[in-house]
Amino acid sequence: MQLEAFSQTYFCSASMNQNQHSVPHSVKRWQLNGTDYKPQQVRNLRTETRFSSWTPLNHQHSNIQLFEERLNLVLRWFDLWTDRQRKLLLHSLLSRCTTSQLKFCRDQLMEAVPVTQLDFTSVLPRFLSLYVMSFLSPLDLCNAAQVSWHWRVLAEQDCLWVGRCIRRGWFLPYTPVDKEFGAWKNHYVSCVSTLGLLSPRQAAEMYGTLNQQNLGSEEEERRKERRIREMIREKLQEEKRVSLRTRRVWGSAIRPEGSRGGGSQSGRSSSGVTSISGPLRSVGSSTLSLERRRPTAEGQSLGRVQASSLSSDSVTRSSTSRPALNPSHAPLLLLISNRTPAYELLLSGVTSGVMVVLYDHRGTLPALLAQVERAVCGRLAQRLGLLAPGGTEEISLLYDCSLSERTLLNPDQREFWEKLCGWVAPTSEGGGMDIFCPLAASASGGTLIRRLSTLTGLEVRAPMGLAAGSFQNVLSEWSVSAGSRLYDQQSAAPALQYVNDGVLQFWCRQAQWMEEVLVELRGFMGPRIQQISLQTRGRALGYFLCDKMCLDKLCVSKDLSDALTEGLTALTRQEESRPLEFLLNFLTRWSKEEEQRSNGEDEWRSKGDDSASGSQKSETSFSLIPELVQTPFDWRGSVVRELHHSECLYLSRLRAVMKVYQDPLTAALNSNRAILSYTDIQIILSPVGLILELHRVFEADLQVRLQQWGPEQCVGDVFVKFCSRLRVYSNYLNNYTTALCTVDKCRENKPSFRAFLKRADRTLATHMFSLQELLLCPVWRIQEYATLLQALSVHTNPDHPDQPHLCSALSTLLRFKEFIQKLKRSSEADRLIEETQWLIQGCPNLKEGNRQLIISQDAALLQSPDEQIPDCLRTYEQVCDVGLFLFNDALVLTRRNLHHTPFRPAHRCTHTFLASVDLGSLDVREIRYNRYVSNAFVLQGPCRSWVCATESGEEKQHFLSVLRSAMKSALRGHQ
Repeated sequence: MQLEAFSQTYFCSASMNQNQHSVPHSVKRWQLNGTDYKPQQVRNLRTETRFSSWTPLNHQHSNIQLFEERLNLVLRWFDLWTDRQRKLLLHSLLSRCTTSQLKFCRDQLMEAVPVTQLDFTSVLPRFLSLYVMSFLSPLDLCNAAQVSWHWRVLAEQDCLWVGRCIRRGWFLPYTPVDKEFGAWKNHYVSCVSTLGLLSPRQAAEMYGTLNQQNLGSEEEERRKERRIREMIREKLQEEKRVSLRTRRVWGSAIRPEGSRGGGSQSGRSSSGVTSISGPLRSVGSSTLSLERRRPTAEGQSLGRVQASSLSSDSVTRSSTSRPALNPSHAPLLLLISNRTPAYELLLSGVTSGVMVVLYDHRGTLPALLAQVERAVCGRLAQRLGLLAPGGTEEISLLYDCSLSERTLLNPDQREFWEKLCGWVAPTSEGGGMDIFCPLAASASGGTLIRRLSTLTGLEVRAPMGLAAGSFQNVLSEWSVSAGSRLYDQQSAAPALQYVNDGVLQFWCRQAQWMEEVLVELRGFMGPRIQQISLQTRGRALGYFLCDKMCLDKLCVSKDLSDALTEGLTALTRQEESRPLEFLLNFLTRWSKEEEQRSNGEDEWRSKGDDSASGSQKSETSFSLIPELVQTPFDWRGSVVRELHHSECLYLSRLRAVMKVYQDPLTAALNSNRAILSYTDIQIILSPVGLILELHRVFEADLQVRLQQWGPEQCVGDVFVKFCSRLRVYSNYLNNYTTALCTVDKCRENKPSFRAFLKRADRTLATHMFSLQELLLCPVWRIQEYATLLQALSVHTNPDHPDQPHLCSALSTLLRFKEFIQKLKRSSEADRLIEETQWLIQGCPNLKEGNRQLIISQDAALLQSPDEQIPDCLRTYEQVCDVGLFLFNDALVLTRRNLHHTPFRPAHRCTHTFLASVDLGSLDVREIRYNRYVSNAFVLQGPCRSWVCATESGEEKQHFLSVLRSAMKSALRGHQ
């Protein structure tokens, strides 16, 4: 009733204010929300109110009065509503407010309910919260983990606990997985709980220390400390006397020189070498037994000091008394060229006791000798290892110096090898030389081994080339310089004396792939981190490859790989819902069967030995063993089996190209949903199909010959038939560059082909290769054929009927191999020209004729303020940095600018074209070294000259030698 009275009063007042023009409405009808209600259409006058708010527009006093009345009414309703209704109203109001009104509400709430406590982890970013918690102690972190689940997740992060564990020497015995949580905290807690800490009172009772509480005056405490020190001193004196009475008498061979009346010659043997084996071993054992009997920590430390001083003193006497180093204990010397693929991996796996010399491939023989001399420091090496690029006939020792049968007797090389092998122990004392190139696979390589052995007087070993692959020969059989005598296969391989087994096997299989990555890595990091690269290269690669990648654990045994293969094959034949459990049971059964089989073989061997020694019933077994031992090994059969095995693997890769790439692309083309056009498919994949057909016939012929293998069996005619169809490979190699460019162009311009490559590349069907890598396999296969055929020719007698065919096929393959090398050099030269053209800004066209880039050198451009001063007194100042790009017909000078990156130690280098000089009109003059300038030279052109200086003398000598050689070649070309 009150509400109706209020509404009637309100409408009466509103109608009076609007001069009686509006039609009054009841509040109940105004509050209706039904869709059937339609307000009466009235004519709006200037003095009437709007129906939506019922607010006077032109009368301010009435407007304020009506607003206050409505506000009081709403507040009265708000007091009568429930909590839920109030929250609903507030939500509706806030959702209709503007930004300024919401800010006003926020300020009012802050004044009414000030924020006194706030969880900083919910406001700050995660890394800032972790940074704040990093200042807490381990106990405080454990307390913080009990606040809430969010705090526990932050307080148990590994980044907070790993530093605390490592500083105390506590390392996890395993590597945590990605989703493992709190591993380092749990390890810290377990280490702390097993420390066995003692309270001060317990420590005082056990060790007699001074950690007890002060109960008396200061003077009484001092007297107690003095008495305790005297007791400790007396105990130490007593232990010294007991140790002197109980230990055995020292021998004369280990008595220190000058200890009692000077040195003595009684400790020397007749040969002049000190004998330290017997007395030192007895004294060491007595000292160690004495340490075990001592109860106190002071006695243990005293015994250790005596033992260490004794052993060090004896070793010092032995090292100073003998005149020469025993070669049996001498280190190994390994020379590695920086042109060796992935040589950083080999450096990370070098075994202990090996001196490594990493030399520059662009250097000279005297520089290499000087580097080796600095490395050996007068010591004698037991064996010499050489790892440099090479093949079956020669070794690319340096950039302009190759070791072969023809160049071995040159005066400079003869002097080099005589001096180098002078630091190696003779053959009678176990010395020798190990060359990592398969020289024993060819006749000329075998001749080189024999001549090198005759020249140096050392035993020379090299791989026989019985394995397919670029560096697989290192892991195969080795031969020595005697030719007929082979290296003992039961002992360790020669290469394993220098490099760790796991690292060496990984390098032999992955060197080609890692070289592609390392080339880009060296090109990117080399110019930017030149100063620290030499210091961090060994440590960074050693930590990453050995500790993180665990390369020595990647290589599994052959038995394990065979077992896994058989288990997976059996798994594919059955439908198992629990494949892991099935594989576990299979491997368990396989292990038991293998163990029983090995035990049975051991029993059979033991019975055979017993019957052969004491009984006449086992004459057959006794006569069988010598036949097995005396039967010569079939090297020709081994090479042919390796050839057939590698041929099957090569065929599987070619089939993968056709099955994974050509068949789906052709099917998509035939179904009018083309991914590539017919022309592109023919350019990229059509030559692979022709090669596949050729090798199917070749593999079938090899299999037939291998099934009927015998001493007189021939395979040379199969190779001759194969070489007669090498035109397929010629077309493929000539089209290879075009095919790669087509793949790249289609990948960039056709998204469907890009998605297709993403699905097909590096899958099990493609042997984890990409399309580009599979297209490279035919190039490698030709090189493998040449190596295997050389090994087969070496182990074939001259009067064998297969020898003429083998020689004919080998000559054809070697010529084809040279053709591939020529194509590779041409492609590399074109790539260098393109990169140089892109690198030098404002440079004229470099792709003219047969122009090739020989070398590039960074230098400083110098200028003298006065040209009238003599050269010995002339001073120079650096004008700018220049780049010298030497081509086979011209020298290009560029202005080199360095741009350092902010907040990073890296920098980038840009080149701007400065000048170019024809080599036929260029003159070079060196500036003598003085205190004003060093490593400088003058480039004199037809119109002007440039004074340049390099960073080191080696760079200067190498650049000038290459420049003079190019100038002579250019003059001969002009003539």
